[in-house]
Amino acid sequence: MSSYFRQLGQPSLVDLKSGFLVFLIALPLCLGISIASGFPPAAGILTAIIGGMLSTFTGGAKLTIKGPAAGLIVIAIGSVMELGQGDMQLGYERTLAVGVAAAIIQIVFSFIRAATLGVIMSPSVVHGMLAAIGVIIIAKQSYVMMGVKPVSKEPLELLAQIPQNIGHSNPYVLLLGIISLVILFMLPRLPWKALKALPAQIWVLLVTIPIALAMNIQSPHDYLFANQQYHLGPEYLVQLPASLLNIFTFPDFSHLLTAASIKYIIMFALIGTIESTLSALAVDSMDPNKGSTHLNKDLFATGLGNLLSSLLGGLPMISEIVRSKANIDAGAQSRWSNFFHGAFLLLFVALIPSLLNQIPLAVLAAMLVFTGARLASFSQLLHIKKIGVDQLVLFSSTLFVTLATDLLVGVGVGILLKLALHLLRGVPFKSIFYPKIQSHIKQRDLYITIESAATFSSILPLRRTIQQGCHLVDNVIINFSNSNLIDHTFLSYLDTLRQEWPALNFRLEGLGELRSLSQHPHATKVKVYS
Repeated sequence: MSSYFRQLGQPSLVDLKSGFLVFLIALPLCLGISIASGFPPAAGILTAIIGGMLSTFTGGAKLTIKGPAAGLIVIAIGSVMELGQGDMQLGYERTLAVGVAAAIIQIVFSFIRAATLGVIMSPSVVHGMLAAIGVIIIAKQSYVMMGVKPVSKEPLELLAQIPQNIGHSNPYVLLLGIISLVILFMLPRLPWKALKALPAQIWVLLVTIPIALAMNIQSPHDYLFANQQYHLGPEYLVQLPASLLNIFTFPDFSHLLTAASIKYIIMFALIGTIESTLSALAVDSMDPNKGSTHLNKDLFATGLGNLLSSLLGGLPMISEIVRSKANIDAGAQSRWSNFFHGAFLLLFVALIPSLLNQIPLAVLAAMLVFTGARLASFSQLLHIKKIGVDQLVLFSSTLFVTLATDLLVGVGVGILLKLALHLLRGVPFKSIFYPKIQSHIKQRDLYITIESAATFSSILPLRRTIQQGCHLVDNVIINFSNSNLIDHTFLSYLDTLRQEWPALNFRLEGLGELRSLSQHPHATKVKVYS
């Protein structure tokens, strides 16, 4: 028990300050993500409260922030609409049941040490998935920003119809959205550090809420603009219950065993696990003290948090990258910053929920459009292209298939395409799924030889081999003389291994007969036959 509390650390003023800053960022994002997911606005805040105040004591990550994430919006809203069949409340309650089942699967994953599932995923497929999620968020939330109800439901159709719907926008609603976007995009580029003391999201609220009050948006009325009549009213504002107890809703398990529910259970469990694992690893790389997350313990905390959240009416949670980065930048020193962020949210909702009812929905939509633009940024496409044409094909295929069908199909196509590329390059089928790794220790050196191919499936055996010998050696020499291919996923993960064991010196040998498909250090390498 004493070792547990030593690991937890002592709460400090720095952690209190970091938690408060993260709370300021989380507050509007939790509301926006919740509404975009088809959940009541308070559901996202409930998730963040549980993620902060529970996961602090059960997690395996020091500086990550748990809460709802934009990356799961697409799954959540799809589940609510499909399971509810037009009844959003019913769809919400049935999605809570899906969340309970997915959380139990995540807990089981943690016990069988499957958190590394996210590690072996192709980075290009993951980025394609996230880019597709970003595009879908932009497609859907743009209409909220305009104050227009879309006719279509499919992402590609929604995108195509945005230009013609701009002319039908509610001008005052659109103005609030545009002001929000300008602040979000421009504030990081301004030279004045004093302005950056507060998160951009809080500046958005400080500017737009007074404007909304001046518009008298809380009272139903019509107004004239360019000789046309438009309507404003409280339906364009966040609506929260007056009492904290009213935010609880319980799952409806009546349709849990239907094909549709099972599909969303799989998506929540798999995509949530992958996103959370990758976020935790990314946070480790940003940690100035180079902390190392216990991935399976962290997945257990996420699953436990999701179980409680879904039972009470909240959204699914993951280790969230944007809030975690803000936590690190604020100087957080321990897990207590995550706890304080959840505690501040609880206090705010319990004591002054009426203030949240003054936030325009168009402003929250703008924040999500900004988030979507970052997920689907053009720079990400350029980065993937530099790695190699093969990775661009994986990225693009996952992106477009996801937009045309759904997330699970898009990721599945990306994975199958990756396997097909390996087979076309002469990698034996058996080598892909049953990698052969040989190792021995000589003096203080660990020699590892990878036979046939170094692909995503070689990552976990390689990690186990290093883990078993890391305390006995100073150097890890990985030999690829007998490999005819090293894929991008494997090479990317080598950087993660270097971060995990910074005291070890990694050396790669036997690369002379392998040709890199681009100049990028993580580009796929294939054997050159004379």
